[in-house]
Amino acid sequence: MLSLTEYARADAHELMRWVRRGEVSAQELSRCALRAIDALDPQLNFMVSRSVGADALPAPGTERAAFHGLPFLAKSNGGTRGQPMAMASRLAHGLVSPHDSEFVRRLRATGIALLGSTNVPEFGSSPTTESVLHGPARNPWNLAHSCGGSSGGSSAAVAAGVVPVAQSTDGGGSIRTPAHCCGVFGLKPSRGRNPSGLGGQGGPFGIGCAHVATRSVRDSAAFLDATAGDEPGALYRCVPPERPFADEVGRSPGRLRVALWTGSPSGVGMDPACTEAVIHAARHLAALGHAVEEASPPLPWEDFVQAMLDLWSLGFPLAVAELAQLSGRSPGLDTLESSSLRLWQHGLELTPERIERSTRTMHRTVCELDRFLQRFDVVLSAVDIRPAPRLGEIDANGPWVNARAWFDAAVTQFCPHTPLYNFGGQPAMAVPWSRSPAGLPVGVQFAAQWGGEAVLLRLAAQLEATHPWADNLAPLHAARLEN
Repeated sequence: MLSLTEYARADAHELMRWVRRGEVSAQELSRCALRAIDALDPQLNFMVSRSVGADALPAPGTERAAFHGLPFLAKSNGGTRGQPMAMASRLAHGLVSPHDSEFVRRLRATGIALLGSTNVPEFGSSPTTESVLHGPARNPWNLAHSCGGSSGGSSAAVAAGVVPVAQSTDGGGSIRTPAHCCGVFGLKPSRGRNPSGLGGQGGPFGIGCAHVATRSVRDSAAFLDATAGDEPGALYRCVPPERPFADEVGRSPGRLRVALWTGSPSGVGMDPACTEAVIHAARHLAALGHAVEEASPPLPWEDFVQAMLDLWSLGFPLAVAELAQLSGRSPGLDTLESSSLRLWQHGLELTPERIERSTRTMHRTVCELDRFLQRFDVVLSAVDIRPAPRLGEIDANGPWVNARAWFDAAVTQFCPHTPLYNFGGQPAMAVPWSRSPAGLPVGVQFAAQWGGEAVLLRLAAQLEATHPWADNLAPLHAARLEN
């Protein structure tokens, strides 16, 4: 009989090994996951819906798949059949997705048991998960703090031991920020590596992408193998890997040239806990034999953040119009949070000249990052410039006078590092590293050249072995429920 403690401390590989040996059944895994959901979701609010009947079972024909019966949670961003497609917006409340995105189809092909979908901020456009519709998702390390966003519910569920893997997407840091806030591993793949999971290719500029939040590096690598590759009509295609990503885990990364970036691209001062984590990680890398040099790419923040705001807002008018047509509701303060309303208005006001200027800025960002990464194998920086904020500190429904004011509060003042690699298209990962004086997790970020997930996964596995994080359990964790 599988105990909840054993289940909650294991990664997906370990659980599947037990199933293949006949030591436990897939049904036992789901029972443990559901027990954890029942016990922890009322406090953490990481879920917005549960699968019913056959939707909670592995897809037919996946009996021999690598993760047959693995409990899994999808992200409620509209790409999962039978799950909410409101993206936490009152504008679309009650709408249910009629089909799976290509990314979710590939996830189902691994044999997962998709038990439900996780909490997100409205339209995934906030670095903290606190929508008016669903309420705040809370951090299992401290209930007064955010679990990050936009994949906040997914990272909270993994950090709490509810599931070992959960779907995440990233259009500006939405895999890496929650991983940093919750103390889990989060890899953002290269542009074009995975189907976006966003109903397309992450927008016309490929800013968004999809992957998973995990407890272990090997789980992340295995799921990347399962989902990577072109989808029909993909606007961007990534260079094929030299070997399966799972085979990179445990391979020596060699002696890497590491750029140490201790500051903030926005010029906003960093919390000492985040600075100390980066410096400590750099010393650890040097002790492992890597060549560490302090350096940062020359990126003018004002140009970058304005271009990001423009290109991020560009898709809002159509998305809002489509949801309004489906729901029969009209956009306004009673159906949209104030930040979403401002982003929608900003998108409506964009001129062709402004779009072209911002597109050129994006291209310059790609070029600058590419040139910088020709000198280095990886860039080490903070994930975000402070640990998980308190709930209500970054309020998407606050009195924002315009979209830029919201962007400065959400991005410039909190997560300026992460969106660089959405624009540039490079892979980047959040690695759990330390804790703040208040006991909150602090991660560090590594980025590599476009198509360089193998470099990151080899390094991540080395760090997981020499600076392990698996035994660092949050105070609210399923493994503690039986004590």
